[in-house]
Amino acid sequence: MRTQLFVFALFAAQLPGGGAPAIAGQAMPIAQSATEAGFAAWVERYKAGAAARGLKPEWVDATLQGAQYLPRVVQLDRNQPDDSGRRNIFADYLARQLTQQRIDDGRSRAAANAATLQRISAETGVPGEIIVAIWGMETSYGRVLGTFDLPSAVATLAYDARREALFTRELDALVRIVGEGRAPRARLKGSWAGAFGQSQFLPSSYLAYAKDGDGDGIADIWGSTADTFASIANYLKQRGWVAGPDWGFRVGVPAGFDRATVANPERPTRCIRPLERHSRWLPAAEWRAKGFQPMNALWPADAVPMTLIEPDGEGEGAYLTTANYRAIMEYNCSNFYALSVALLANAVAPAVRDVSGAPAVRDPAIRNSNAAPSLRP
Repeated sequence: MRTQLFVFALFAAQLPGGGAPAIAGQAMPIAQSATEAGFAAWVERYKAGAAARGLKPEWVDATLQGAQYLPRVVQLDRNQPDDSGRRNIFADYLARQLTQQRIDDGRSRAAANAATLQRISAETGVPGEIIVAIWGMETSYGRVLGTFDLPSAVATLAYDARREALFTRELDALVRIVGEGRAPRARLKGSWAGAFGQSQFLPSSYLAYAKDGDGDGIADIWGSTADTFASIANYLKQRGWVAGPDWGFRVGVPAGFDRATVANPERPTRCIRPLERHSRWLPAAEWRAKGFQPMNALWPADAVPMTLIEPDGEGEGAYLTTANYRAIMEYNCSNFYALSVALLANAVAPAVRDVSGAPAVRDPAIRNSNAAPSLRP
């Protein structure tokens, strides 16, 4: 949920968290002591700035009570997978993410919550299987929420120079969550990158998109499955998902096809590296006329715009995707992530759409409702 605020938090919730204060009487390293002193001074400057931005001092004090500098957060922020310099392969990524256990768990959880998913899907236009897939990718269906103290983690990232403006805004949002009574301070645990709850929203996304899905008047993305589903669906709807077209499908590329003929002449201005992998938009009918063949899927209406994506380059697996795929990328600006969500969604779709287990295969990556999706891109 984001303008790709989650791109750096993809695996953050699954990391052990927190930092312990120094033991009384134990000497701290000089560098650590100086850093913590600098952090304390930054917190005082933040408090002054927050008041100028209209945040009540008592809100700020309540939120930052017990907050401390977490060196582990900075270490994780500066050692993310995309910073490794190594070429990442989609097949490797997919094999790690789209495990049979995750598929089986997704089908079980989808079937158990089918009525709620169908209701929220009818209200928002977002398919239940897409909601479940994001839930599964973000927190393993609500099981792994993260254990870092959120005010400490977000304040540490704001204090650090890399993205000070971004995380200062997120800290402001966290202060509002506490001050407005949306969540108690004690509940603020999450990933090192500041995402929290079963949907792994950043604080600003929670304020903008969290929804009450069970009618109790509270948007509880920590403890309510229905609220989590409604919030994920609302995020996707607000970020561009439209009812009707699916996300797309894996496709066979005709032999000798010249990619230059469909290259996008306009360079992306945001989410740049992932979107540089996308062709220009062409109607589905035109892709069909060029000889592209869906793999275990049906063509959408002729006029539906689609783009070609080859995440690992030519000849390494291709997909034609609709604008709804871009909505998934709004959750996390990564083709690897979006395709994994889409393929997991296809695998769990029968459980959402027909709890009796009747065949309802829509999956371009599997051949029957009991088969595991192909792990080849």
